[in-house]
This record gives sequence, C-alpha cells and structure tokens, in this order.
Amino acid sequence: MPHDYALFLDLAGRRVVVVGGGAVGTRRARGAAEAGADVVVIAPQVSGELAADPRVRVVRRPYRHGDLVDAWLVHACTGVPEVDDAVCADAEAARIWYVRASDAPRSAAWTPAITRDDDVTVAVSAGGDPVRAAALRDAVRLALRSGELPLRRHRPRSGRVALVGGGPGAPDLITLRGRRLLAEADVVITDRLAPRELLDELPPDVEIIDAGKSAARHTRSQEEINELLVSRARQGKFVVRLKGGDPFVLGRGGEELAACLAAGIPCEVVPGVTSAIAVPAAVGIPVTHRGIARHFTVASGHEELDWRALVATGGTLVILMGAARLERIVKELAAAGLDDATPVAVVENGTLPRQRVTAGTIATIAARAKEVGVGPPAVVVVGEVVTWREQFDRAADGWPAGAAT
Repeated sequence: MPHDYALFLDLAGRRVVVVGGGAVGTRRARGAAEAGADVVVIAPQVSGELAADPRVRVVRRPYRHGDLVDAWLVHACTGVPEVDDAVCADAEAARIWYVRASDAPRSAAWTPAITRDDDVTVAVSAGGDPVRAAALRDAVRLALRSGELPLRRHRPRSGRVALVGGGPGAPDLITLRGRRLLAEADVVITDRLAPRELLDELPPDVEIIDAGKSAARHTRSQEEINELLVSRARQGKFVVRLKGGDPFVLGRGGEELAACLAAGIPCEVVPGVTSAIAVPAAVGIPVTHRGIARHFTVASGHEELDWRALVATGGTLVILMGAARLERIVKELAAAGLDDATPVAVVENGTLPRQRVTAGTIATIAARAKEVGVGPPAVVVVGEVVTWREQFDRAADGWPAGAAT
C-alpha cells in the first residue's frame, strides 16, 4: 500500500456499520463496540457471539442500498465480492470511510493489529498482511509487558509509589509486572539483595538510591527510606522500591505501605517470588512434600524467637537472614527438642551463578558451615525435605550442563 496516514478515531456514540456476521465481522463489530460506537451489523446470519452481544444491533437480512445512512465508518466483511463491492461503492459515494476485509489494497481505510497495555496503545500495519501484523503486535505486546521498551512518562503527573518484589536473586525471576514498572520509574530505591543488574538497563537520568541493609551495615534507616518514598512521590515522580524476594515476606513492605498511605500517596504492591520457597526449590528441596512435610514456617534469623513453639509445629522450617547466627540457631533448636539427626541445608546466593549448598544435620551443620565459610545471603532449611535433594542430585548428574542449578 502507498504511504498511509495513521490516526485513531473516537467512535463513542458514532454509528459503525458492519456488513457480514462471520468471524471477521464479529471481530470488527466487537472492536467498535468496545470503543463505544453505535454498532449495526447487517447479515442474513450472524455468529452466536454477535447475537448475544447487547452492545450490537443486528439486522438479519442481506445488505441494501441506503443501509449506510448516518454511518461514520463501514466494514465490508461478507467475503462475497459482489456484496462487498456494493457496500464499498455506496460508502465511497457517501464519503464514508470503509474497510474492505478481504481486499486491503481496495480499501479506503485499514484496521491495524492493536495492543493495549495500561495507557499505551500500539497499532501495527504490515502492508495488508494481517498475519504478519498480528505477529509483530504480539512481539510488541511482550516487550511492553516485560519492560523492554522505554515506558517512562515525560509529562507532569501525580506522584506514586510501587513496592516491587525483585524475586530470589536471578534478574530474570522478577515478575513481568515488576519489570515493567521498573522501566517506568523516575526514582528507584533499591535493597542490597534486589536484582541490581536490571538497574544497569535504566536510562541515566533515573535516580537510583541505595538503601541496602546488612547485619553490619545499614545505608539508611527505615524511617529515612519511608521519607524518601513520600518526598520523591510528592515531587510528582514515580518511585519504585525494589526489594529482594517479596516485599511482604520479612521485607518491611507493610511499614512502607503504611507510610505512603498515611501521606496520601498512591502505592501499588507487586508481589515477588520469595526466596523462602524459591531458593530451596532451585536446589531440589521442596518445602512441602507428600508423606514428608505438609506445611512450612518462615522465620527471621535476626530475631529472638520462641524456638520451642516453632519445633512443636513440625513441618519444614525455613530461616531467612540466618547465616551469621547459624551456630546459635541450631543450638536453640536442639535445646527446644529438635532431634540432632534432623537434616539441615544452607543455600547461599540462591538462583545465582555462585549458588552453593552446604548440607548436614542439627548436630553437624554449624561446623560444616564454618569449615567452608558460609556467609550471607543464605537460606537455611530445616527438616526431612532436605533429604529430597539427594534424589535431585543423582538425577541431575545425567542432565545436560545447565539443566540443573
């Protein structure tokens, strides 16, 4: 086709006539109805979808001269050349834009493949080839949803915050929603265990603030982080709080959400894949397994806990941020009545290339961890499910390189 003039039409309240009630006519009629048009379908027979759609008025008869009165746009979709010729000729004479579904070069207008994602609409036309246009549209849709395209807004807007869970470590384990919002951010306040490789892909004018914490080093207090979220949002910026794992699993996401709500700042929470489940899974340890463990408990290794109550619950115990206090933790568990032979695994840098597993029992794990130099970040798994890793390891020995972590 020659150089087209692309534009979007406001069809709300305007009449659109669709001649033909088959699959193509159904798609065109529904699309116009979704845009708020006054849709009339003319055809002796129509699909069940059209017949049941209350937004569409169906006239069950062949097309007649005069059916295009008051129309703003016409779709000729019968697939019968003589009928489509007549529809298009009447539209041309009445100076009404028309789309001829079966013969794009003879149309006065063309319907592109459309994808919409939040407030972004992309239309793709491919020289009258609808299959090619649809394939390109699908590729664009995936790139939009995965945050691979530049999505930042550059006009003034109201500030807002998103608490985004970055997943267990590997950058490709963040959710699509989280990756997309990161691509929209004006400001990113990042944790130490967030997937920081993704920050290298952001434009240079995105403000990145390090708020990482470790046992020996706190870059910023929680109160300072809360104030940053609120103050940057009040400047009209979109602020992403990028956290490791899930923001609501030992991540203080609830405190940050409360601070935003108290300040009247819109705040979205994007769940992440928590390391409490994902890191054991990455090394072949299921936190629950039929016949072994029917439930699991997640606890913080930084806190003073009622270990006796935890042991009494049974099931699997997953301890986050416990590597530095491992010796004390296993002593507490043994004192609380846990059998010395209970299996324990410590998984360092889960899902990352330097991932490592150190296994033992309540009686032996502290010495083994000290011997190999276990350090954070690490997830500690306590329970019989740890023995399942032995089967995983045996199976993985015969897999191609890279098939198992």
